[in-house]
Amino acid sequence: MGVRGLNRADAAKELAAALGELKQRSGLSYQELSQRVFMSSSTLHRYCNGKGVPGDYDAVVRMAKECGAAPGELNDLLRYWKAATGEEPDPGSTSAAEVPGARPVFLAASDRAPVDPATSHSQAGRRSPGTRLALAVALAVIVLVSAVASNPRKAGTAPGPTPVGATSWTQAPTPVSPELFGVTMNSSSGAMPSFRAGALRLWDSETRWAQLDPDRGEFDWSTLDRLLDGAEQAGLPTLFVFGGTPAWAAPNRRKAAYPDGSRAAPPDDLNDWDTFVRALVRHAGDRIDAYELWVMANHPHHYNGSVETLVEMTRRASRIIRAVDAHAVVVCPSITELWKEQAHEYLLRFAELGGYQHCDAAGIKLYQHRVTDPPETMLEAVRKVDRTFQRAGYHLPLWNTGTTQTLPLNDPLEENQAANYAVRFYLTGLYARKRGLARMYFYAWGNGSIPLVLQAEGQPPTKAALFVERLQQWLAHAEVRGCGHGLQIALPENVWQCEFLIPDENDTLHAARIRWTHTGTADVPVGAGAQRVEYLDGRARTVDSQDTERITERPVLITYRESGTNQLTSSL
Repeated sequence: MGVRGLNRADAAKELAAALGELKQRSGLSYQELSQRVFMSSSTLHRYCNGKGVPGDYDAVVRMAKECGAAPGELNDLLRYWKAATGEEPDPGSTSAAEVPGARPVFLAASDRAPVDPATSHSQAGRRSPGTRLALAVALAVIVLVSAVASNPRKAGTAPGPTPVGATSWTQAPTPVSPELFGVTMNSSSGAMPSFRAGALRLWDSETRWAQLDPDRGEFDWSTLDRLLDGAEQAGLPTLFVFGGTPAWAAPNRRKAAYPDGSRAAPPDDLNDWDTFVRALVRHAGDRIDAYELWVMANHPHHYNGSVETLVEMTRRASRIIRAVDAHAVVVCPSITELWKEQAHEYLLRFAELGGYQHCDAAGIKLYQHRVTDPPETMLEAVRKVDRTFQRAGYHLPLWNTGTTQTLPLNDPLEENQAANYAVRFYLTGLYARKRGLARMYFYAWGNGSIPLVLQAEGQPPTKAALFVERLQQWLAHAEVRGCGHGLQIALPENVWQCEFLIPDENDTLHAARIRWTHTGTADVPVGAGAQRVEYLDGRARTVDSQDTERITERPVLITYRESGTNQLTSSL
């Protein structure tokens, strides 16, 4: 029976059988496969035994490719999946490259094979679909072989999860905002980072509601003032975070995970909330630039009240803040655990009740499943958030305001890996700009007991902090034109790239690319017009168009002689 003749139930059975056969053929256990494709082993088992159908074709592709599926098998899986779900693959997902008719995008004009304008149209018209497909497959094979040949990982070493959700994109040149490079302050002293940063977020800095308002109507602003004075002297915009209800305002509610007795609940009387918000905004004035209206709203350690109450608190706080400081940015309560479906259900419920209509931005928590996973894996969470907001009918800027509750339980990263990951944390945020991500707040500054440390208070900046500072220097006056990944932009599958216009000392704009890998290495031509490669450790070398550069997990900057549209992407 052809696929077109299958009903949904039969198509689902065929899909499960095909996935099960691939899994069996691979020789991988469910546990091994789950670690490679970023799913739980129980979920994989359901997909392979027919008790569940993947809701996203990306999941099918990740499983199949990890099990060694051939192109024809991927096409069969796509047909089974479409018949079983009645849906089309998300055009913004990495699986788009597997869909018949898809074409690479964001291919730099300078890297394409030269075409004779006098013959290009006639030759293209005579080229058969089979020939075009063969050429595309041949190119893919060459690129992948190149990437594998230059990958130095030892045989038998399991790579980290493959990032998904990385859609290539281009746009008219847009400035890279310094505020993208935010840090959360884990300090109450008023000391500031001694490396370059773009914005501050106050949390775990002795500024919870319970600490600023220890008794009804009695406020202690001393710690807050030290932090705001330090931020003002450093010229850094500040994001204040609400959370930690005082015990006197909710005496019989669950305690939060802090020693100050604060509650993970709304106050019994919302008038107490109004009073605190009004007193805070009036005291701070324009020294606070933005307000995050609750921390980790869907995590019971931080909030276990109803969504309805949280929406009402959001409405009240927004009204008060805008009445006192019309220029302040109101950020809706942050949502965490975005890998879980329950988080998106919470987001949708908050939206349905009108919560997001009171805010200028939406708070989300982006982080890797494991601290050792590539930062680029966060893009899958961004894609899911984008789709959820599409369903909800809202299009607010996204602010990544933190990490997971269990972060301190992880082992420290090795120094070089930590430095590479810190830089790529922000580059991943820049890559996600097309899905509305506007701010990245690294967690945290001042804290020396977490897996990736930028700077412990009283200590010099780490290599990670110095590399982040170098990245900011590269992009200080840059305009981003687009980002792309792998075969979508005719690069090896493990290579990532963002393109910019960067001024020199004479304010002449030059094209530039930042390239890196999420795993392994790849030798890649620098491209026509290339003149210089810069490294995060301060080294640099002069290159020409004939040179190649070994791209690694540590990003590099390649600058070019020209800035015109012929130098970089021509399809803006």
